[in-house]
Amino acid sequence: MSTPVTTRRFGGASRLLHGIPHVFVIAWAVMVLLPLAWIVMSSLKTNAEIYRNPFGPPGELRLGIYAEAWQISNIGSYFVNTVIVVAGGVVLTLLLSAMAAYVFARYPFFGRRGFYYLYLAGMTFPVFLAIVPLTKIAQTLGLFANKPGLILIYTAFSLPFSVFFLTAFFQSLPGELAEAAFIDGAGHFGVFFRVMLPLARPGLISIGVFNFLGQWNQYLLPVVLNPPVDQARSNFVLTQGLADLALRQNYESGPTAVAQLFAGLVIAMIPVLAVYIVFQRHVQEGLTAGALK
Repeated sequence: MSTPVTTRRFGGASRLLHGIPHVFVIAWAVMVLLPLAWIVMSSLKTNAEIYRNPFGPPGELRLGIYAEAWQISNIGSYFVNTVIVVAGGVVLTLLLSAMAAYVFARYPFFGRRGFYYLYLAGMTFPVFLAIVPLTKIAQTLGLFANKPGLILIYTAFSLPFSVFFLTAFFQSLPGELAEAAFIDGAGHFGVFFRVMLPLARPGLISIGVFNFLGQWNQYLLPVVLNPPVDQARSNFVLTQGLADLALRQNYESGPTAVAQLFAGLVIAMIPVLAVYIVFQRHVQEGLTAGALK
């Protein structure tokens, strides 16, 4: 007669255990969303409202602060510079890493393993150790304090992980398709660009999103290799511009000076959130494709 009671007891315990992960997920979501909500609210306040009631809602909807941040605080120029640099860095990283990974995955040659491990060693090299020689090289080659220099340097630091990720992905693709393309008369470049590269689309999207997030939020390399070239700091990327704006707020007394900084943070976050929301499913497919195949 005690069996139903025991079953109910264990059933309740099982439901409780299954609910624990959901509690942690909800708690984590609250920890992430609350600071974001606070930043958005602060971007709509005046300095007086921020200092008087930092966690309260704004007195009115001041969307004009975003226009002020875009123009007066030069956020628009920083945003455009970041888009140019990150777009160039991501595209170049995807192209070079895909070609290198395809060769490592499909073409046996002398020293292949050694070159592959050399790429992997790049993931263990701290960027701080490369700052001084990298600065000298950039100055010598004319890549200091300009967009092409940042694009090439971003690409160089993104290649090791990208090659590592895509090599495993290309190895998981069926080789019979490449063999069939060769039989039909396709050359090596034709097989790569017309057959294998489209098949690697989930992996390319995944590594592209990772590189976009990393390069968009990069701070150390621009600060060292992209110093201001004029009084307006027109060559700065967003991370530099926001840090410089935060420093200058201590010396400015405009009624919305601090709110402009928060507005700049919101503007910087929007592309990151948009990219992740749009490509979330593709990233998950790319990460699991190799295991499923």
